[in-house]
Amino acid sequence: MKETKTNNAPAAIGPYSQAITVGNMLFTSGQIPINPATGDIPEGVEAQAEQALTNVKNLIEAAGGSIENVVKTTVFIKDMNDFAKINEVYDKYFTEPYPARSCVEVARLPKDVLLEVETIVEL
Repeated sequence: MKETKTNNAPAAIGPYSQAITVGNMLFTSGQIPINPATGDIPEGVEAQAEQALTNVKNLIEAAGGSIENVVKTTVFIKDMNDFAKINEVYDKYFTEPYPARSCVEVARLPKDVLLEVETIVEL
């Protein structure tokens, strides 16, 4: 098991790793839309989706992987009514064949953000 850490994605805010590699599989912790350089959280669900997915991409690249090799994502959203808006941003990051995905509405996310994304990646 190998841990990945990068300054190009938000630091862990608890007792967990940003990402862990086991064999040729990378498991990322949920990435929230914090700009790692400034600590700012953008306004609006589209901007937050863009930042969260950029953080995911940066974390995958820090582990030596590529976002093209994501096999599974889980998207946690605060409001299922934002599903279509999030999909528009999501589609910029992933191409066919798209990763398998679960998307669930949750009551609350860390720092009261609007979404969180975690991935499983084949390295």
